[in-house]
Amino acid sequence: MSAVFESIGVVIVLVGVILLALEFIHPGALLLIPGSILLIGGMLFLFAPDVLLNSPWGIFAIIIAAVASALIELPYYRYIAPTHGPMTTTSAGLIGQVGVVIAPVVPDTLRGKVRIQSEIWSAHAERPIPRGAKVRVISGEGVSIRVTPVDEVA
Repeated sequence: MSAVFESIGVVIVLVGVILLALEFIHPGALLLIPGSILLIGGMLFLFAPDVLLNSPWGIFAIIIAAVASALIELPYYRYIAPTHGPMTTTSAGLIGQVGVVIAPVVPDTLRGKVRIQSEIWSAHAERPIPRGAKVRVISGEGVSIRVTPVDEVA
């Protein structure tokens, strides 16, 4: 085999190793499958070029590498993924919750903003409520909430 073909094989293997290393450094980049394919393909190119280029077994080996890495990748991503489900808070589900005004609430507008836990909601009220005031949600209306100052709640 000529030096050019050996260089190509080494480059393919190195790119595969780099992709695998990047995947383990920064999980979730979906580099496990292409890294595995390039690693196996490059090794075949270096050590068994006839199998890779002149027979169906080379393509079969690459397909097996792709399937095996996909079967490893799926449980790996489930393992590293956060365990909480997606947030599905609705405005009606916030009734009774206490929040803090982060943009002043002005009557008859939705300019007011209230932080409840980690979410920010558009809010309206019967009277003006200044920034920093604690409020309680009294109703949910679509994507906004109606609030009242905590000191006014009976």
